[in-house]
Amino acid sequence: MKNLIPVLIIASALSACSSEEKSDKKAELDSLVNVQTALNEKIKTLKEELAKTDTSIKEKVTLVEVYEAAPEHFKHYIEVQAKVDGDEDVQVSAETMGIVTAVLVRAGDKVSKDQVLVTLDDKSLRQSLAEMQSQVDLVNSLYIKQKSLWDQKIGSEVQYIQAKTNKEAMENRMAGLKEQWNMTRIKSPINGVVDAVNVKIGQALAPGYPAVHVVNLTSLKVKGEVAESFISKVHKGNDVLMYFPDIDKEVKGKVDYSGSAINNVNRTFNVEVRLNTKDGVFHPNMICVLKIIDYTAPQAMVVPVKTIQNSSDGNYVFIASAENGKVVAKRQTVKPGVSYNGMTEIREGLKQGDKVITVGYADLVEGEEIKF
Repeated sequence: MKNLIPVLIIASALSACSSEEKSDKKAELDSLVNVQTALNEKIKTLKEELAKTDTSIKEKVTLVEVYEAAPEHFKHYIEVQAKVDGDEDVQVSAETMGIVTAVLVRAGDKVSKDQVLVTLDDKSLRQSLAEMQSQVDLVNSLYIKQKSLWDQKIGSEVQYIQAKTNKEAMENRMAGLKEQWNMTRIKSPINGVVDAVNVKIGQALAPGYPAVHVVNLTSLKVKGEVAESFISKVHKGNDVLMYFPDIDKEVKGKVDYSGSAINNVNRTFNVEVRLNTKDGVFHPNMICVLKIIDYTAPQAMVVPVKTIQNSSDGNYVFIASAENGKVVAKRQTVKPGVSYNGMTEIREGLKQGDKVITVGYADLVEGEEIKF
């Protein structure tokens, strides 16, 4: 125990030294960043002052490129990865056990609802149906005779009711047997196209085994998951663009469904957009980039994001201005808005016709002569 105390004291002292060292380094870094910012501002100020008095600087003409500001329809999109899904995309399975006796379709075939796709062995059921049919014919014949007698007030009512009951019971048994026979026929529940056939003649099937995959390509949608932070901006009816990289095609659409429940695992909500078959041929599980418009400005001034610089006075851009027969760089304070795809909306500070310098602006100073 006596030997442990000095060790603990030393460890505590080292930990304190480590914390102090980290704190000192952070403080030193913050100090250097502040110095660098101040130096950059001082350098720019000196350049601007020298440009007014130094002849060599005055005579310098910098080549630049400009972008003339004009009102345009600016849109901001939320982009998410999505995929094509089918409302009618089903794996048709067997309802009963049996041996496959015939496969009546192959991949690519168009099928209609209730069309038989695969048949299972039905020999024993057909025999049972034949026997049952004989019994049904017998009880029907007895019922008809008994009814005829009862209509003539011959015989007892009990005999008539018994004949009728036997007839109905036999018909119900026959209907049940036919239903069992129907289960040996695997039928398509929808109109569509056969995407895959997963069985062969002679194969034993169990109930639930996916025998044939059928897809209705006329009823497709794009499904995506959007981060919960956008749930107040995405609604049914929002305009969207859907880009399909596999076929290099972009189509327009509208949000058909916007979920109101957040997924606990990935903190997203579901969005669905209907696909129009007139826009092209799409396939289930095809990848799609879903672009949902969440902000529009019909008459916005827009500039490249890279041209916007900032200082202690705020954000600004350089514009080309005609002064005293020369074209010079002028620093213009702006208020940027939303950015998308490398462009930023300018809400204040620019007017139509302003020539924003897009190339060569990095080393410009106020009043420097330029050429474009």
